[in-house]
Amino acid sequence: MEQPLAPPFPPPATREADQYPHPVAAGPRRAALSAPEAELYRHPGRRRKPLSMVSGGPLCPAGGFSLLRLCPAGAVVRAPVAPWPRDGAEPERAARSAGPGGAMSFSVEDYKLLGVDLSELSKLEQALKEAGLDPEVPTMLLAEVVLAYMEISRSDALIQWAAQHFPCAQFVVYEQMHPEDPFGRIMQQHFSRLNSVLHTLAQYPNCEAQRRRFLQRGWAECSIIDMNEFYASFIPEDERRRVKALEPFDEYEEWHLKCSHYFILAASKGKELAWTPLFSKMPAFSADDPLRVAGSISASVCTIDSEIAGLRRYGHRSVLIKPHVVLTTGGFGEQDGRHCRLRDFHVLIRHEDNWRVGSVRMEKPGNTWGGRLFHTVTCVSGSQALAVGGRMSPTNADLGILWLRFPESMTASDPDCVVVELVSPQSAEDLASSRWRHTTTEVTCQGQKYLFIYGGRSAVQPVLGDWYFLHLEEFSCRRIPVGGPVPEGRHSHSACSWNGGALIAGGLGAAEQPLNSVLFLRPTGSGFQWQGVETHPPFIPRYSHTAHVHDGKLLLVGGVWLHSASVPGVTVIDLMTGFSLDYQIDTVSLKWPLMLHNHSSIFLPDKRELLLIGGGGNCFSFGTHLNLRPVCVCLSNILTSQ
Repeated sequence: MEQPLAPPFPPPATREADQYPHPVAAGPRRAALSAPEAELYRHPGRRRKPLSMVSGGPLCPAGGFSLLRLCPAGAVVRAPVAPWPRDGAEPERAARSAGPGGAMSFSVEDYKLLGVDLSELSKLEQALKEAGLDPEVPTMLLAEVVLAYMEISRSDALIQWAAQHFPCAQFVVYEQMHPEDPFGRIMQQHFSRLNSVLHTLAQYPNCEAQRRRFLQRGWAECSIIDMNEFYASFIPEDERRRVKALEPFDEYEEWHLKCSHYFILAASKGKELAWTPLFSKMPAFSADDPLRVAGSISASVCTIDSEIAGLRRYGHRSVLIKPHVVLTTGGFGEQDGRHCRLRDFHVLIRHEDNWRVGSVRMEKPGNTWGGRLFHTVTCVSGSQALAVGGRMSPTNADLGILWLRFPESMTASDPDCVVVELVSPQSAEDLASSRWRHTTTEVTCQGQKYLFIYGGRSAVQPVLGDWYFLHLEEFSCRRIPVGGPVPEGRHSHSACSWNGGALIAGGLGAAEQPLNSVLFLRPTGSGFQWQGVETHPPFIPRYSHTAHVHDGKLLLVGGVWLHSASVPGVTVIDLMTGFSLDYQIDTVSLKWPLMLHNHSSIFLPDKRELLLIGGGGNCFSFGTHLNLRPVCVCLSNILTSQ
């Protein structure tokens, strides 16, 4: 069942501002709307009635109306939408009966529920009339994931009937949109499995189409926003803080993706409402803004000689440990037919244009990996890499630092086997390693190599803005002067080595909003200096992407953004001029939705090709989605044309 935002019911009205509380559509799913009814309650002396349409989903496809009647003082009695009293109700005051036309009815004091087929408008109108609904009274209609379950012709007719039947009304709708992108396809698959097809998505796929739908059917005004904008602009900050503190949370990508696929719409008619646009605090970007696309690049399933297993995962790290060998560590994914944190290592070996699956032999099996997610792995030489941080769970992130050591060359007796030795070094600095969703980048200061550990989050702090310089030979953190404006803290950003410093792009800030800044930690004579990199046009804010630098160009791959109807592909930023171009990834040859977040990417400079490994996530409503196979994306055309 749907689980929209549901702030708790407020306490009994005690102040003047509390005398006109918000109507609530309650039931198997409930929603508390903070703004749509403001105009409806402006004049306390006038009678008003909010009317809520609710659908039982696959168990009750016909749906129904519930009536929440206001008391003379203006307070609405909140009662659960159910065909029987729940805990706390007063059974002796409840009455069930066969209503008009055989419709089921349930009523208590100040509350009436009618079970009516919404597609039979004449019966609906008669049932409401006999229940005492006066259409001349200003009325609010709430439809929470109802219209989407109806056939398009019938839901269109219902919208038009409501505009004709109520002279002064507001129609508020909450339901799905954007069926065409990867998350939208997963969303549709979920409802299809429940035998609850979302009928309206094909004809009304986005905000603008839904807005036109209401304006063309008798509604005078209509405004609409997606749930990301609603949450950021209309949920009070103290309420957002309260929600964040309820329990540990680390599924930002699926949260933002789901919110970008649901909208709230408010349509209005009637002079008495003195209409003002409901959603006036619009962001700088509109969710339906067209993307400035410079072209498209094709994605294809990676050719692998042997049967592949073990790369259906997310939150992992894949690194090129040799020019032709890719090592993948950690993450969450499939193993032995179940989902779990992955402790095994995986190797892909390139031979000419094909890849084959190699094997990993642990030198000291007693040193277990621990199954960490959202860690980093940085190759610091041809024979060793450094794994930093990560988490087991959002409350267990003290995983420290590990050396991954392997031979300079593959063994002649078994060229497909990589020998890995895990070594726990003497602890460098707990604060530097007790984090996840951070970045580690090799930088140089006065001829010395350091690992620059930046940002991320911890079990205590949801966003970190600190940094450490880990000396790679002495394996200790050094204090190095850093000038310039201190950047905003962030996690799930990208970082690349460039000209002895580090390029930081995007990320999720403290307000849980994606960032669009590109920062360069530039080496100076005595340390480093933060400086911004201006891009033209500004690139769309994003996070959970990957990045690479090639020939003076920064490549941003995938990620999550909130302010475009499309999904992130590859953005190319010229670091000399700041000129940026967006390219969409054509996935028509893939047989599954390609989710480009929580993934890893390997750039192969000799082929100008990206190898995308893993990706996906766990959505609290629609389940776990994992990309099925590694994907190759050829960049030769766009890098040449630059």
